[in-house]
Amino acid sequence: MHDIKAIRDNPAEFDRGLARRGLAPQSAELIAADEKKRAVQTRLQEAQNKRNALSKSVGDAMKAGDKAKAEIIKAEVAALKDSITVGEEEERQLTQALNDVLAAIPNIPLDEAPDGTDEHGNVEVRRWGEAPRHNFPPRQHFDVGETLKLMDFEVAAKIAGARFVVTRGALARLERAIAQYMLDTQTLKNGYTEHTVPLLVSDKTMFGTAQLPKFAEDQFRTTDGRWLIPTAEVSLTNLVRESILEEEHLPLRMTAWTPCFRAEAGAAGKDTRGMIRQHQFYKVELVSITMPEQSREELERMTSCAESILKGLNLHYRVMKLCTGDMGFGSRLTYDLEVWLPGQNAFREISSCSVCGDFQARRMEARYRPKDGKGTRYVHTLNGSGLAVGRTLVAVLENYQNADGSVTVPDALRGYMGDVARIEVQ
Repeated sequence: MHDIKAIRDNPAEFDRGLARRGLAPQSAELIAADEKKRAVQTRLQEAQNKRNALSKSVGDAMKAGDKAKAEIIKAEVAALKDSITVGEEEERQLTQALNDVLAAIPNIPLDEAPDGTDEHGNVEVRRWGEAPRHNFPPRQHFDVGETLKLMDFEVAAKIAGARFVVTRGALARLERAIAQYMLDTQTLKNGYTEHTVPLLVSDKTMFGTAQLPKFAEDQFRTTDGRWLIPTAEVSLTNLVRESILEEEHLPLRMTAWTPCFRAEAGAAGKDTRGMIRQHQFYKVELVSITMPEQSREELERMTSCAESILKGLNLHYRVMKLCTGDMGFGSRLTYDLEVWLPGQNAFREISSCSVCGDFQARRMEARYRPKDGKGTRYVHTLNGSGLAVGRTLVAVLENYQNADGSVTVPDALRGYMGDVARIEVQ
């Protein structure tokens, strides 16, 4: 959510940010709408002041015994009351209309975000590790899983339709092991506090992290008007909604392992086979709540925490800084982690880490009180995957596959697998 005062103070800077997003200037229209609302507010205040003064005059007239004058003033007060009621409704409508427009405008990118129109404008920041060398043509993860007879897309389709999967036995345990390894790393080593959070949330909660109103079609809604979370970011970030935090408690670092649900409304024809793009998947999410001065550094820290999982699993990856045309709606700057998938002979996204500034905080009314005690300020919010569990399973299957169809269990996961070193073909 944008601050209309900031837009009024620097409209050219706001429009420049929109242009970097490929959007037309909007400051003039927003300022005009705000001025119209402020004019109504001014008239309301004047009318209320006049009503208050006249109400006092009624008493003075009554004390003076001038009942006729008192009745005339009472009529004026009643007329003012009616006009104030009309004005209050007009103000409410103008405020809502302005807020609706502001809520549909994406965040302004930081200056360091590369300019670009799509993923081709993203900039590689660094790489880690090396791609494994297989002495056989590496298969994609779904072929590996089906060869093991532990991954079933057909039975999932019978139960739920397309974009679902059933894993069983050692493969189901491996997926759980990956999630536990992520949680232990993020909590015991990286300082995040684990949470269990609601999977069903309200309109207000989805609005707070900017899933609504713009991305309603990408979500699943229940018959009672709630929403299945697309990521634990929604629940975790809203834990500070309508709160005033103390500066000494910041930054807050939170994590949760949850199922996530996405309609994938715009994904027709993309990754139709396999586990890359599903309606239901698991993810370990990272969320940070910081002071404004901390947030940029916190993005580097969060990205490093996400990278630590890939390093621990010895998976080759690269870090991409997303361009203005590819970054998310609420982001000011985003790093994508892309893991190497030998079966696809390509890097694929496995995590996005973003700093949102006060964009979400304004929607949630989340503030903190500085140590000097002078008022309150909006917090900054950050979110990232630490990591997507299903995609990490995909990466393990493709990178650790063997010629005989078996899969070697990465060293870091063996303790979670009862010291099983290899998953054999059934």
